Amino acid sequence: MAFGLSAEPLRSLFYAMSSTGQSTRFNDPKVYAGAHTALITPFLNGKVAWGDLKKLVDFQIAGGINGLISVGTTGESPTLDYDEHIEVIQRTVEYSAGRVPVMAGTGSNATTEALDLTKRAEEVGADAFLLVAPYYNKPSQEGLYRHFSVIAESTAKPIMLYSIPGRCGVEIAVETVVRLRKAHRNIIGIKEAGGQVDKAARLVKELDPEFLVLSGDDSLTVAFGEVGAQGIISVASNWLPAPVAKLAQLVQAKKFAEAKVLHNQLAEIFKVLFVEPNPVPVKHLMHRDKLIQSAEVRLPLCEMSDANRKLVESTADAYKSSIR
Repeated sequence: MAFGLSAEPLRSLFYAMSSTGQSTRFNDPKVYAGAHTALITPFLNGKVAWGDLKKLVDFQIAGGINGLISVGTTGESPTLDYDEHIEVIQRTVEYSAGRVPVMAGTGSNATTEALDLTKRAEEVGADAFLLVAPYYNKPSQEGLYRHFSVIAESTAKPIMLYSIPGRCGVEIAVETVVRLRKAHRNIIGIKEAGGQVDKAARLVKELDPEFLVLSGDDSLTVAFGEVGAQGIISVASNWLPAPVAKLAQLVQAKKFAEAKVLHNQLAEIFKVLFVEPNPVPVKHLMHRDKLIQSAEVRLPLCEMSDANRKLVESTADAYKSSIR
């Protein structure tokens, strides 16, 4: 190797260059199909645990996950301050070292803030952006169109819309998605977390074949796949990356009979991870398995009740026993 450098330092240098925009290989929408983990943000004594985050990134990639979502709701974006938000994205990009794409959560209910977060995330190397519908102020569909349009016009990188009416109080309508896609080709997909299989089917039917529809609910990965969706943005994969990656692979291959068998093994896990607010249960299981040093969450989230803790643990133990 020239100059006495091993392959790994050169690889790291290449991906450091990529983070400044010199590589476009993650601009291809196809790389955002499959299984992508909505990463937790690990804490220790109130601070972000960077060592745990690095180990988590490696654990995800070793498990076959196709990509990482940095600082989404599962990453406790509401309780990270602005500088933490950007640093978590930057470090996730650094730790992933170009092995998988990193999609940054940069949504806000203020368009100017979402625009600024997106620009800052692009500066620190994010490959794509996950933009949730503005929450609490409940804009009209025209307001949603204008909000997402402003952000899409600010970057050439891929954008994934995120519709989760249960949290936002507003849904991104199919008609609005169609309109946005026609106007902005870098809007490459939607994370649909409204729990409606029929809406997923409509999105698949009314959008072009390159547009991605991803489930935002682990429990609906197979059901969405059967109507043409192409993957999952997963919470469960924080703890179980390999099984969730396998589930997405089976769905993409349209091997639905096999996918349903695996889904049935995971179904109670998918359910119990939401017995209390996300990411409290999944962090508890990760800490229990020594994947992170602490199950800490930030207020107003808090630890589980004893009854729910026992339920989560017994469900996890039953799952482990079933796969031995």
